[in-house]
Amino acid sequence: MFQKSLGKGTVRCDLCAHRCIIRSGRRGICKVRENRSGELVSLSYGMLASMAIDPIEKKPLFHYLPATTCMSVATAGCNLACPWCQNHSLSRMPGRAPRMPGQRVEPAHIVAQALGAGCSSMSYTYSEPTVFYEYARDIGILAREQGLGNAFVTNGHMTAAVIRDAAAHFLDAANVDLKASSARVYKHLCKGRIEAVKKSISLMRELGTWVEVTTLVIPTVNDSVADLTGIARFLASVDKDIPWHVSRFHPELDFMSVPSTPAETLQMAIETGVAEGLHHVYIGNAWGSGSEDTLCHGCGAVVMRRFGFSTDTSGLESGRCRTCGKEVPGVYLDRRVRIG
Repeated sequence: MFQKSLGKGTVRCDLCAHRCIIRSGRRGICKVRENRSGELVSLSYGMLASMAIDPIEKKPLFHYLPATTCMSVATAGCNLACPWCQNHSLSRMPGRAPRMPGQRVEPAHIVAQALGAGCSSMSYTYSEPTVFYEYARDIGILAREQGLGNAFVTNGHMTAAVIRDAAAHFLDAANVDLKASSARVYKHLCKGRIEAVKKSISLMRELGTWVEVTTLVIPTVNDSVADLTGIARFLASVDKDIPWHVSRFHPELDFMSVPSTPAETLQMAIETGVAEGLHHVYIGNAWGSGSEDTLCHGCGAVVMRRFGFSTDTSGLESGRCRTCGKEVPGVYLDRRVRIG
């Protein structure tokens, strides 16, 4: 899907924001889409590289079907090149492996496994779902037919055509990784474009996909007041009800010499988000921080209490605060209530 012939055997891939122009016999930046005699082919379709049952909170999605499990699936590959990637063994694998990693598994089998395990949704995660879009789409359509939800955990570096297609056919929710407020960070470190990610967040929300956003707060990269204010201000301009997860960085890949994020920096990020008007800001990768609970924006009561990936939703009833009755934006399991 999403390819355009440019003549003389050359193809443009319109799946992600790179819009790679690929000559015959070559692959795009993601290394999983190859031009074969003028026809773009997905090398990762059906090549399942990871599958696991996860709490939905692990994605992290706090306001989408809380206290349920999802079946998480991934193929190898990514369209960005973040030097701190925590899943680099999967995201960068196609560039190193002699053959496409994974085992052939059909969409129907995956959906059957999810149903058998009592999952409420599918999650396309670990690597970048954009680069295995056709596979995710086929799984997602079958999953929706069986009453399962579908969520992307994504870097958001995709085209509007993909977002519109996903929203129309299967996608219910997304956690988008907004890595910085700086175009420089995206260009020089991640090898992508920040404006593409911002447009994805805005369009997803406009089309009714439930959106949450995660920022991995990395010392020396995006941890200044100005950096965090820029992200929070943008999210508030889209929708103040978008939950923002500010996650603690731990040394990884090419950033092994960079220290973990101090607790004070994460607290500053929380305060920045609240100051910019965001209603729900959470700290991630730091259990017991005290900033994982969901508070009612009306009366301040705890409506969802969390520790790690465990969630107690007893403060909610049909998407409303039991104390004051105010709506808590999100998507909830009881009658699939959608608020906001």
